[in-house]
Amino acid sequence: MSQTIFVLEDESDIARLIQHHLEAAGFVVHVFSTPANLIPEAERQPPALFLLDIMVPGGDGLDVCRRLRSHPSLSARPIIFLTARAAESDRVRGLDMGGDDYITKPFSTRELVARVNAVLRRFQRPDGPAVIVFDDVIIDADAMQLRVRGELAATTATEFRLLDFLARHPGRVFSRDRLLDAVWGDARFVTPRSVDVYVRRIREKIEKDAEDPQYLVTVRGAGYRFEMPKGR
Repeated sequence: MSQTIFVLEDESDIARLIQHHLEAAGFVVHVFSTPANLIPEAERQPPALFLLDIMVPGGDGLDVCRRLRSHPSLSARPIIFLTARAAESDRVRGLDMGGDDYITKPFSTRELVARVNAVLRRFQRPDGPAVIVFDDVIIDADAMQLRVRGELAATTATEFRLLDFLARHPGRVFSRDRLLDAVWGDARFVTPRSVDVYVRRIREKIEKDAEDPQYLVTVRGAGYRFEMPKGR
């Protein structure tokens, strides 16, 4: 079954170019020139991925990203920014806000399709059991949902994938570089210290005390290890 991609792009020539090449690669593409109807349509038909321009009439892609990341059923969907804002500070900001990749204009259509495929591969369902349960935490890989103490915890796609990866390898120590390879893949402009930011966000969601974590622990000078509670 073809995967659907929602594209937010107000320049009609660029929108047609993106649509043509993504459809030629086998995707179903819905183009939005403004943010107004994008989220309501996504609620009715959740896409596999969002491709967002930052500067569009009636809003911007960063605000759409912020709204998606706080949406209970859409927060884990991958997001790629496609924008003329090429400064490194803009790229870092986009990724810090929850973007999974950042492509600048002008762009190669071959690279665009390759990076869309790369992001989607990173968020494919992992091998092993679909659901991991420990204490009062439930990690559901099929739904890409995290529940803590009975409540749905909003996560970005990258936050979820990092937590899921670590929880599937309990007791193993992973360096920041190894986690970048496993979770971010070929995403650009992501530094090893970005891992620390995502770990802190995950701890705030799953730990009873984020300052004294019992699940996602730091191994000084080495990286991070996931501690599965005894009896699991």
